Amino acid sequence: MSAVEFSAATAANHAPLVQRVDGIFAAMGMITGGPGPDIVLADRTEPGRASVRLTRGPRPALRRAESGLELDYLDGSNETTLAALLAAATPAGLPIAADTESLTVLALAERLAASDIPVLINGPTGTGKEVLSRFIHARSPRRDGPFIAVNCAAMPEAMLEALLFGHQKGAFTGASQSSEGFFRAADGGTLLLDEIAEMPLTLQAKLLRALQEGEVVPIGATSPIKVDVRIIACANRDLPLEVQEGRFRADLFYRLNVFPLALLPLRERGEDIAPLAFALLLRHAAPGQPIPWLSESALALLKAHSWPGNVRELENVMRRALLLAGNADEIAPHHIHFDGIARLVEAGATAQPAAPAGGFGGLPGGGLPGGGLPGGGLPTTVPGAGGKTLSNIVQMHEARAIMQALAECGGSRVAAARRLGISERTLRYRLASFREAGLEVAAAGGRS
Repeated sequence: MSAVEFSAATAANHAPLVQRVDGIFAAMGMITGGPGPDIVLADRTEPGRASVRLTRGPRPALRRAESGLELDYLDGSNETTLAALLAAATPAGLPIAADTESLTVLALAERLAASDIPVLINGPTGTGKEVLSRFIHARSPRRDGPFIAVNCAAMPEAMLEALLFGHQKGAFTGASQSSEGFFRAADGGTLLLDEIAEMPLTLQAKLLRALQEGEVVPIGATSPIKVDVRIIACANRDLPLEVQEGRFRADLFYRLNVFPLALLPLRERGEDIAPLAFALLLRHAAPGQPIPWLSESALALLKAHSWPGNVRELENVMRRALLLAGNADEIAPHHIHFDGIARLVEAGATAQPAAPAGGFGGLPGGGLPGGGLPGGGLPTTVPGAGGKTLSNIVQMHEARAIMQALAECGGSRVAAARRLGISERTLRYRLASFREAGLEVAAAGGRS
């Protein structure tokens, strides 16, 4: 039995909508009495209980109420109605899914949460790896312990060891006081190591020992300290390839790869787009303001997009749509505008035509009738540039310069970064963004 709670009258009055939502939550492994709150669907407001109140009406609408949310709908078999109810019923912080592949991953994650084995989550940037990690923690016996998320790529390499394992006072210049480090901060809970492929090889060896022995040695200390931590590692790069090319330790990879999970790009799980879009509308609509409904034509536009930025890009698009829709009851196609990089990808790394002069698509003074801009992008036109946009021109010139520097340096990122006058970390971010945009950067080799 799933975590969705409803009366027999509610099930009869709102068939098949209630049954479909119940089936989706059951497929995710969310059952009554499990960790987290049950999800209440009702015909009327229930004082003192957070619920989603369902009403059949002449036009669809989603509203906030004192005890939760209210959903008016016309057709219970409609996919948009199902998406809105999924978004409204899913407790905050939990993954939202309707696609079969996503539901399969979540069901596996639910079973995996009960164990203490390491988890390795693979997937492109912006697909929800941290959300899935938090789901595993929240459904595990460690849910009352801390959840600490560390982005290995965002930490200065010289400080990463001290940040992870801690340090003693005076252990190095500037260490004016001791620090316990992320491992000890996560004791009794879960430690998420995001973008673990960016961790230096020397530190990978120390991480491996911490995983094997269940202990850490702070910098400046002479004796190890026991820690009880469940490790979840995330990577947006092909770790077996990183191992093959000597950029990631094979022994650490096999230590982490006990139970790998993979998240697909958003474009490959199209049934997730609508519920995610509604969830983002609920998240970003200002308190006290109406929540606009997502029209069928706008949803079709979202489903036709390739989503190179995945859920992060979808969030940008929905926040933009809320701003453009203002107090409108409905988000229409002309409120949908995709990120500039998306236009570059969809054209196969070629520039797209700019909007007609004189305005912004969907706003007074310009745009295309009923459909926004060509490709749905945000225009920044360059006079005399043959219709190219400034963002496209910058992106293409930057890509050419970086690839040329890598070629001239024999694929060495260190040498190429030095020649370009940027840090190696910045270069890695640029290369990652090119991969996400569909540009071929496979020739960008090792660190040497």
